[in-house]
Amino acid sequence: MDKSTLYTVVTKHTDASQIKEPLESGCYVDGLYLEGANWNLEKSCLERQKPKVLVVELPILQVIPIEASKLKLQNTFRTPVYVTQARRNAMGVGLVFEADLATKEHSSHWILQGVALSLNTDG
Repeated sequence: MDKSTLYTVVTKHTDASQIKEPLESGCYVDGLYLEGANWNLEKSCLERQKPKVLVVELPILQVIPIEASKLKLQNTFRTPVYVTQARRNAMGVGLVFEADLATKEHSSHWILQGVALSLNTDG
């Protein structure tokens, strides 16, 4: 039996009212915040963050369960999704899952920028 994993796709939808059809498999996640980068809606990929803009709202994310052996990622940065921007609570817990974000840059660029997603903003 194969192991399952989650694959994510950032949609072009910025508001839940734009979604007309339910997914056959998986779910939509709304209200994620992107830190350390910007999301280019037209090109559907990460881009360098704009000056003085630390956090942006990510368009709606589609989360799809898939067999791990069938998942082949290219031009993708697998970023952590935390509960808050603090990235962990006092007990060291905070990672929810990892999301796949399309990129034209090498993953190391985004790691050095400290790119992450969070469910809540701290301020």
